[in-house]
Amino acid sequence: MAALEFQLPANATGSKARAGKMITGHGEILTPIFMPVGTVGSVKAVTQQQLKQEVRAQIILGNTYHLYLRPGTEVLEGAGGLHTFIGWNRPILTDSGGYQVFSLAANRKIKEEGVMFQSHIDGSRHLFTPESVMDIQRSIGADIIMAFDECPPYPSEYAYAKKSMELTHRWLDRCFQRLSETPDKYGYSQHLFPIVQGSTYKDLRKASCEYIASKGAAGNAIGGLSVGEPEEMMYEFTEYCTGHLPVDKPRYLMGVGTPWNILECIDLGIDMFDCVMPTRNGRNGMLFTTQGVINIKNKKWATDFSPVDPGLPCETSQYYSKAYLRHLFVANEILGLQLASIQNLAFYLWLMGEARKHILEGDFSSWKKEMVIKVKQRL
Repeated sequence: MAALEFQLPANATGSKARAGKMITGHGEILTPIFMPVGTVGSVKAVTQQQLKQEVRAQIILGNTYHLYLRPGTEVLEGAGGLHTFIGWNRPILTDSGGYQVFSLAANRKIKEEGVMFQSHIDGSRHLFTPESVMDIQRSIGADIIMAFDECPPYPSEYAYAKKSMELTHRWLDRCFQRLSETPDKYGYSQHLFPIVQGSTYKDLRKASCEYIASKGAAGNAIGGLSVGEPEEMMYEFTEYCTGHLPVDKPRYLMGVGTPWNILECIDLGIDMFDCVMPTRNGRNGMLFTTQGVINIKNKKWATDFSPVDPGLPCETSQYYSKAYLRHLFVANEILGLQLASIQNLAFYLWLMGEARKHILEGDFSSWKKEMVIKVKQRL
């Protein structure tokens, strides 16, 4: 298996922020980067062409649990993997299903062997083990695959968090073992990222970071944050983890977050992000723009014929007016959901590009302070 190449040409002055480059079998990824979430092989309401041309996405995310249930590994293998199946020739990352251990708590049972899920689709039961999750991700064919972990809820008692972390570490060993026993399926390398756990206990987080760093993986992820803890606690533990993870490997903070969360976490040394927020909030009428946050359903936009976001280099954002987009939402037109999703995703990717530019130019810290204030304001 060829190593995932990660180059770090620049660090920000007075910050832990980094501007890097990852090289995969499906192309380069410039970091910091946001990955649009395409859970079942589709970023909701947005075509792959729009992801490339308007959003300028470099990598998207899929979910092992959902893709396993449908269309299933047989269909994906028949197509030649997820890239071919969905017509996406850029990198893909797959989440292992570990988050579903957390989010589907009412429909699962955890044991040493793995997790027994009850399908949210038809109630059928399925056992996910570290081995089966590696096999499924082999069949999906993502460039970056995630270890199977348990994501504990917030808050968690210390004893539970410790037990959960240790289980995650044992599962990680089994993930690496399984990958070493199985070949890449589609002629390019797949790279496993372990996941740091330990809830909100620094000694556990330190132990998890050290265990994961000892594996020498292509990159490392931080899980178990943005699960209900206060923002400041999320920042505190993100900074703590980046201080104990390898400097020369990409760091992925899973499931985060708002534009201001992301800017703060770039400042703390995170390279990769994903979140459903831009598409989910967009479908509910909340727009993230270069000037702040808009609730496009508000009557104040009914006669505002200015572009949705004139400051964003995205054709959709500059072509359609706020008044028209509000009309689409009021009329329950599907096009409104699509345009809002494109706006938000394009904004997130633009923000990543701007952050990278300012890291390289050496003024990231001052730019970030101004931008956090701007993107948080309600218009």
